[in-house]
Amino acid sequence: MDSNEGKMPKTEAKISGARLMVELLEEYGVDIVFGYPGGAILPFYDELYKSTKIKHILVRHEQGAIHMAEGYARSTGKLGVCIATSGPGATNLVTGLTDAKLDSVPILAITGQVATNAIGTDAFQEADIYGITIPITKYNALIKSADDIARHFQEATLVALGGRPGPVLLDFPKDVQTELTSVRKVDKLKIDYRHYQKPPIGGDLDSFAAALNKAKRPLLYVGGGAINANASKEIRELAEKGNIPVTTTLMGIGAFPGTHQLSVGMLGMHGTAYANKAVLECDYILNLGARFDDRVAKPGEFAENAIRAHIDIDTAEFNKRVSVDYLLHGDLKEVLKALIPKVNKVDRPEWVGFLDTLKKNHPLEFDDSTDTIKPQGFLQKLYEKSKGKAIVSTDVGQHQMWAAQYYLFEEANRWLTSGGLGTMGYGLPAAIGAKFGNPKNTVICVSGDGSIQMNIQELATIAMYKKGVKILIFNNNFLGMVRQWQELFYEERFSESEWNYNPDFVKLGEAYSIKGLRISNKSEIDKALEFFLEDDDARILEVMIPAEEKVFPMIPAGKSQKDMIEFSDTVRAGKK
Repeated sequence: MDSNEGKMPKTEAKISGARLMVELLEEYGVDIVFGYPGGAILPFYDELYKSTKIKHILVRHEQGAIHMAEGYARSTGKLGVCIATSGPGATNLVTGLTDAKLDSVPILAITGQVATNAIGTDAFQEADIYGITIPITKYNALIKSADDIARHFQEATLVALGGRPGPVLLDFPKDVQTELTSVRKVDKLKIDYRHYQKPPIGGDLDSFAAALNKAKRPLLYVGGGAINANASKEIRELAEKGNIPVTTTLMGIGAFPGTHQLSVGMLGMHGTAYANKAVLECDYILNLGARFDDRVAKPGEFAENAIRAHIDIDTAEFNKRVSVDYLLHGDLKEVLKALIPKVNKVDRPEWVGFLDTLKKNHPLEFDDSTDTIKPQGFLQKLYEKSKGKAIVSTDVGQHQMWAAQYYLFEEANRWLTSGGLGTMGYGLPAAIGAKFGNPKNTVICVSGDGSIQMNIQELATIAMYKKGVKILIFNNNFLGMVRQWQELFYEERFSESEWNYNPDFVKLGEAYSIKGLRISNKSEIDKALEFFLEDDDARILEVMIPAEEKVFPMIPAGKSQKDMIEFSDTVRAGKK
């Protein structure tokens, strides 16, 4: 008689949904999460407490948690994970989810939810985060049974990093966290795998390459998708083989070395004059992983004299705002590998020389004739002192644009900023997340007196975990970019843009045991930077700057490269 006869088939031991979620995170390789506990997520936190593989970072606000996850993800290329409770905890993630969606950042958000039998009853701390986040996530799910956890987790992580990256959310009811299940893996998922694997190259490579080879004045226009695709090596190879100048979007900074002879810097509303003039003069422009956003391209007037081509993994971006002549669909790195052998090696001395002349005749400029500190000059000094090796996060406003202009990057994943949504309050938590992901790197948050106060409570997170984030605050007692627009376009009616009161940022830092320093004169810069960068401890450096200082060049909203205002234009008009 067979010894197994009559025995029940062996089954997996049952575990709670909360335990399963922790194990799935561990098996996926997640070793750090950012979160804030609350009643509806407590069973999960109880299991997380027992984990020896996952470090939990306790933030002071859920928005801080998701921006930390973003900074971690953007600087490491890994999945960022954040956790919040139900109701207000979950809704506090909405801004960060939207930010991650627009900037293609892979985030997994896990939110607690009231028990399934209470959903829809307006229970305490209940919010329909599933419904709220449908437009701002690539995938979201309300988990209704512990047996569904594994499937939703597998689908969510596949979608977050597959194709064009982005945020996903799993809403996790409290009773599902305590429910028992033996379903730990699902072989057949409900999503179509084809959408989340590297697609085959779509389009005619030969005709695409032929159009590029015919060009006399080609230009590469590189976006954040190039960084997501890890395509920096291939972009450099293409540029150098064809002697093709390169401009980047705000999100594409670092995808091509900023000091390379072929680099013309950032284009768009506050891009370099020579990058924007290159757009006007080129006869062929190749978009590599950018989305022709409204701060760069005015439909009907963008590179209107050029042949336009586009390579992207997301077909939704094709012809969305700007019509193009040639398209290739696929993973940018793989498409470039196939395209480069078909591209001719060309010198193009006239075109490269023309752009070199533009750089000399239309440099980034500012008035540095007084003893007051100008942020542009300060950032030049910071770049020199840090040797361009720092990971730099920014908030949103004038300081963001000055940093993009004056701090050059040789590598990808070292520039962290909120591009699509323009989220004030992003910079500090993003820097913290980046420091957790890159503990040996210098991490600098460049902020303004307005932005820094959006999530300034995360100074406590820095102090608690002793993370050496360097915080640079440009203080002009204004919402600087709002003031600039009001001065230029609203006849100097500074409606609600001036701060009547700012805290003493140095003393505030000291309250969290973070050393700080305030400077207001150029003679203080060198010693201040020594203090700022001398070791790996956290520092606050408050730099007082003139409220009148502006970001130039500037393309007014709704205008094109032809309407660009340069610093020299304001000098001639007596408005510097």
